[in-house]
This record gives sequence, C-alpha cells and structure tokens, in this order.
Amino acid sequence: MKNLCLNFDCNKHSIPSKPNSVFLVPPPPCRLWFPTWNRNKVNNQKTRKLSVSVSLKEQWLESAAKHAFGFGVSATFFFSIFCDSPSALAESLTVAFPVSRAPEVNAVQRTLVEAWGLIRETFVDPTYNHQDWDLKLQQTMVEMFPLNSADAAYTKIRGMLSTLGDPFTRIISPKEYQGFRIGSDGNLQGVGLFINIEPRTGHLLKSQVVLSCIEGSPAARAGIHQGDELVEINGERLDGLVSEAAAQRLRGNAGTTVTVKVKDMMKKSSIRELIQFRIDSSMCLKVKLPRENIKLSPISSAIIPHRLPTGQFTKTGYVKLSAFSQTAAEDMKNAIQELENQGVHSYILDLRNNPGGLVKAGLDVAQMWLDGDETLVNTIDRNGNMLPITMVDGHAITHDPLVVIVNEGSASASEILAGALHDNGRAILVGHKTFGKGKIQSVTELHDGSALFVTVAKYLSPALHDIDQVGITPDIQCTTEMLNSAMEASAKNNNSNKKNSVSSLEADSCIMVAEHELDMEESKGTAS
Repeated sequence: MKNLCLNFDCNKHSIPSKPNSVFLVPPPPCRLWFPTWNRNKVNNQKTRKLSVSVSLKEQWLESAAKHAFGFGVSATFFFSIFCDSPSALAESLTVAFPVSRAPEVNAVQRTLVEAWGLIRETFVDPTYNHQDWDLKLQQTMVEMFPLNSADAAYTKIRGMLSTLGDPFTRIISPKEYQGFRIGSDGNLQGVGLFINIEPRTGHLLKSQVVLSCIEGSPAARAGIHQGDELVEINGERLDGLVSEAAAQRLRGNAGTTVTVKVKDMMKKSSIRELIQFRIDSSMCLKVKLPRENIKLSPISSAIIPHRLPTGQFTKTGYVKLSAFSQTAAEDMKNAIQELENQGVHSYILDLRNNPGGLVKAGLDVAQMWLDGDETLVNTIDRNGNMLPITMVDGHAITHDPLVVIVNEGSASASEILAGALHDNGRAILVGHKTFGKGKIQSVTELHDGSALFVTVAKYLSPALHDIDQVGITPDIQCTTEMLNSAMEASAKNNNSNKKNSVSSLEADSCIMVAEHELDMEESKGTAS
C-alpha cells in the first residue's frame, strides 16, 4: 500500500537533542523549562525571546484555583515574552495556564507548546493569518484543560492549526507518522494498493478512488487495477476518510487478511483464481486479500517499441514515477541507466497521479536530465525573500529527447520536477493541467512521537511562474475521449505478462501523443 501522506513536499528533521529541548517530568517542587526559540531581526535591531515553564508551587496553585480559575489545578504553565528594543527598553508579559490533572492530556499540552513554538518561528506567513499567535496558545491551553483524553486534546491542537488557513500545516499522531515513514522508507506489510488522494486535504477522492497495484502483490493477483473504485475496507465505507486512516486499515502483519469492496469500473468479467470473492447487489466485488511483506519502489519502467514515420523501428524508454520517496532518486538513476544500456532513443517520464513527497528527491531527479548551472526552482521565505536553487556543474545521464506526462493528480514535487524540466527547455509537457500546490512543508518529529507539518516556503518555477492554486498547463493536452478510448483498449489487453503490459502502454492516449511529439523531435534531429 502506498503511503498516503506523501502529498506533502517535506524536509524532514527532528528537534535538536539539546538540554533545553528535552522534556522531563520533574518531581515537585521544581520547574520544567520548555524549549527556547530566539529570533534575530535584520541588523540585530530586535531580539524576541520566548520561554515557557511549568511551576508546581502548591501555594500559588491553591490561590489560583480559588480566585483565578474557579477549579482545582495541579500545575500551571507560565508564558513569558521579553522584547529588547533598540533603546534597550524591555517589555515582559507573563500569562498563567492551567495544566490538566490527566497525565495523557498533560503530555499533549507539552506537545501543544512544542508545535506552537515551531509554527511561531517557521510558518511561511509571519502574521499567522492575521491573528495573535501568542494569544492563540493561551486560548487553546485553557480549552484543553478540562479534557480527559489525548484524542480530544489533539483535536484542540488541530483546531489551533486550522486557524492558520493553511490545509498543509497539520499535526499527525505517532501511529500516522509511522505510516508516513513507511511510505518514505519503502517497506511495508500490506496488500500492495496505491490509492489516489486529493493532494490539498489528504482525503480520499470523493467521486472515485483510482487504484493501481504493485506488480505481483495480493491486490494485483486479485485482479484489482487502475480505474477501480475502492468502496469499503473490512465493511467500513471510505467516503471522505482521511488517507492515512485508510492506509492503516489496509496495512497489517504478514499472514493476516483484510476484506475490501471494489467497484469494477472496467467491467471486467473475471477475477483471478485462489482468491475468495463475491459480487453483491451493487455490482461491487468483495475480495479477501492476504497481507504480505512488500518492497515499495516508486519506479516502474518498460521499453515501448515504436515505428517512426520513416518506417524505421526505434525504442522509447518509459519511466513511471509514482512518489518522491527516499529511494526515488536512486531508483530513477538505475532505471535510466538500464534503459540506456538497452539502447533506447527517447524517453517518456510519467508523473500522472504522483502527489509529491520529498523535495530533495524531486530536485535530485531533475538533475539527472539537466546539464550546467540551471535553476531548478525558486523558493520564497516568510519574509518574501526569493532564493533560487541551482545546479552546480550538472551532467545529465542522457540527452535523448524527453516528454513528461502530467495530470490533475500531479502535485507538489511533481510540479517542481515538471517545471524544472519544462522551463529549462529539456522536456515537452503532455497531459492535463497539474494540481497547483506551490508550497513546501517541513516535517518535525515531536517529543511524543507525533509529527508536525509546517508550510515554511512558497515556490515559483525557474521561469518565475506561480504554481500555487494555478497548476502547470501542458504544451499538449489529451482529450477525455482519447483517454476513455485508451482505457477500453487497456482493459482488453490487461494481463500480468510483460508483453501485454507494453500493449497497455501503447494504447494509452497520452503516451501516443507523447510518442508523436518525440517523432517530431526526431524529425528535427534535435533533443528537446
């Protein structure tokens, strides 16, 4: 099962393990200091320092309980801000926060402060969506006090983050973060399904969940493939379900089973043997799939034999990149080198339904196709400063003509890669307008094992095109009629062997358009 959180372009890091960043639970009476963040303004004109502490002084707490809050508390957060002005005058503000008696809620309160601080220092919008971010911490801490469960407390953190107006800035639970790491590392135990999600929200697409399968996986052996709609997992419907929740239901220990209900969009008349299944009254296929150890690779490749208008036969190297995981760049390099060794004369890079992933992986892949000191992407930080990311004396693996195929499911790192290759004149774009996600997130593992995704920058293509909520329009578009015709032809040719796999590719209308563009490049005698 493909990790479903990879629709975020992320730079992964953990909180530094310095003494002032370690959370300890002290015996009373003592003080627990939380991390301190320092921000130095331009020309050192202003320094802003934040410190948060926990005090367990019973006398003060008793007074606070009787006169300030009207309820018993066992501890209190102190929130202090010190501002040093150029005139050396200092202002300070101290606010007391109630700390929950419930240990699990108290732990989430510490996570709240941790997440709040990271947002305060790194979020791309320094106005925090035009609100007082310090006051927002106070309000959320007070709202969290009467809660009795960690789940409810996490909901308050999510509510605080939602006020930023950025759907990509979010917190995920420790279990969800483990799923994110599985997708990045490339190993899991599951059934081998890739689920197409909505990149902006991370939810499953409401109209149709498009599936593809890892070759040889339980899902592939059951006859499930791209174009089918996943309806239920173990009897639970998936309407609007968060993507990682669906992933968790499909994953599990090798040797166990999971039952999925699939709507057969291709109207297939048969299903593979040795799999328990039945078709219900809604014409949905219910399949019981065994879970297995699965090695994920975001790359699949093939050679498409092709006849030029001159009658000469040639070979086109086809590479499908489904996600930008930690292994994506190395797998791409190996795929290109293998195709080069087999004598291909041109390439098709398929980024359709690739929701993104790690920024570095996208940049590394771009450099395999480019020479020199080309700009790959332009980033814009929270202060509006633009920083071009450029190659240094790059050397492409191949200079053969290249066409990149994209669609509305191509987002984030896919758009960075497509923009880099297109704007630098290396590739022709074919397909449909891309999703339009022009923001970059960092992901930080917090002290309790949860993770915080924070939008830290915006980006523009090398030609300074703004992609966010706009997308990239390809040079050549594929029509809906062409795509439907190709899907029908693909269904007729569907088989697990290599020959029919190539036939399916040849019947894909966008690939046919890509080959036509490569023919034109060949006739010009130049590489794009």
